[in-house]
Amino acid sequence: MRGILTDEERARVAEGIEEIEKRTGAQIVVAVVERSDSYAELPWKAFALGASITCLVILALGFLAPFQASQAAGFVAMAGMLAFGGLCALLAVLMPGFARLFLSRYRCEVEVRQYAESLFLKREIFATARRTGILLFASLFEGQAVLLPDRGLAGSLTGDAIESVVGPMAASLSRGRTGKALEEGLGRLLDLLEGTASAGPGDAGEKELPNEVIEERGI
Repeated sequence: MRGILTDEERARVAEGIEEIEKRTGAQIVVAVVERSDSYAELPWKAFALGASITCLVILALGFLAPFQASQAAGFVAMAGMLAFGGLCALLAVLMPGFARLFLSRYRCEVEVRQYAESLFLKREIFATARRTGILLFASLFEGQAVLLPDRGLAGSLTGDAIESVVGPMAASLSRGRTGKALEEGLGRLLDLLEGTASAGPGDAGEKELPNEVIEERGI
């Protein structure tokens, strides 16, 4: 697949990872996916909305300009509802921004976190000597980021601390500035880890997890 980040962005992210590991001893993995779920229901929701809008328009026209009902008029009304509903469904497939209008915040939060947790296990980010692995994960379609620390840092990276890292990343992700979002997240993570007692300077040359950004198409 075509890379999500440019070569320059990957290099800057790798530098940010290296800086955190050198100064705190934590082991960082950064991952980006295009989407965390297929959300097969979104085109159907768009179709239902389009058909409903067409039905309301036809009903309003019937009140404003009464006309004699006929079989032909019924066919035209049904064709109009199907056509506009189908157009909305097609737009939901082709235009991610339009599809997101039908995606609940709770649903996308659940799917993004599940994908991140699966990646944490699949990439064995837990397999560090001091259990100080951290996954910084971004999902582009949903415009959300997740920070998953291993148990060696779970005491210091709690809910509010994690939100201070990933929350501000959403603005850059929503504008398609993925590299900037990751760099900002790494910068805030460095500040956070340096202020905790759990993190300490890493040993020279110690490297347990790769610096390369994981880029996946997702589901």
